[in-house]
Amino acid sequence: MKVEQLFACNHVSEEKKVPLATLSFRGDAMYWWNALKRERHLHKDPPITYWNDLRGALTCRHIPSLYNRKLMDKLQRLHQRNMSVEEYWQKMMSYIKRAGINEENHTTISRFLSGLKLEIRNKVELLPYRDLNDLIQLSIKVEKQILRKQSSQKQSSYYVSYDKDEIQRGEEHIKEISLEPSQNLPKHISHTQARKIPCFNTLVMIN
Repeated sequence: MKVEQLFACNHVSEEKKVPLATLSFRGDAMYWWNALKRERHLHKDPPITYWNDLRGALTCRHIPSLYNRKLMDKLQRLHQRNMSVEEYWQKMMSYIKRAGINEENHTTISRFLSGLKLEIRNKVELLPYRDLNDLIQLSIKVEKQILRKQSSQKQSSYYVSYDKDEIQRGEEHIKEISLEPSQNLPKHISHTQARKIPCFNTLVMIN
């Protein structure tokens, strides 16, 4: 992929891609390339002159046969789970590109929808979208709306719980005050006796 980016950036012609790519080979890669050229010459096979043929030869040499099968298994089992919509889409595209899959847009759309979280998929399927890119952006917006709603509900439940705790603590404090003996009276005087003691200020006003 990096080599193809360099080819595109420098507008490399098809005839120069293979010489430029093999020029960077070092060590085992260079020995393998020279051995491959000799082998093809001995079997009277045409030399590799196109980048796609060289890429195919590199794949057969360095990538095990189980690689694509494992990628396909990962792609089939891929679901959003704890990932964001954007992370989920990026991982899906990574598997598709690495496996070399070329599929129609409607197939990729079905694959994308099947792995979305159910709460997002149920809303997105009811909304209109034009193409795959439009579907992805729509899914991101729906995800943000759901997250904002969940955040608002959490804050609301927190304040309700906080108010209940404050009321409960206030009621307990009132009970404690009502049960505490008067600090200004001797300990041997009961509350009933204390109510019978006239207030000094009241007596002064009467006199």
